Amino acid sequence: QVQLVESGGGLVQAGGSLRLSCAASGRTFSSHAMGWFRQAPGKEREFVAVINWSGGSTYYADSVKGRFTISRDNAKNTVYLQMNSLKSDDTAIYYCAARILYSGSYYSAPEYGYWGQGTQVTVSS
Repeated sequence: QVQLVESGGGLVQAGGSLRLSCAASGRTFSSHAMGWFRQAPGKEREFVAVINWSGGSTYYADSVKGRFTISRDNAKNTVYLQMNSLKSDDTAIYYCAARILYSGSYYSAPEYGYWGQGTQVTVSS
């Protein structure tokens, strides 16, 4: 069982930066790949980034590649999302999630079994 709590969201101007954190409880955190997803108003939840258990492999959605960086600190049971050069299109609720299935694609939400409550990111233009 893994419980996830996101923090770090807020209001930022376009071009600015934010760093999201996701603190996990549970002894199995370091065994899970961790992902970030987001959901904008009126849109479906979409994949943002994923990092494997060790932090050695990362993948990003094309829309954030080069601007966002996912990282993790297994000693602190925390995963991060550094977001730079923010755009108004990045406005959404951001969720972290722990992957529990490896039968499909890393960008597929059903692969993730544990989710946080989300943190709002609003980018003003």
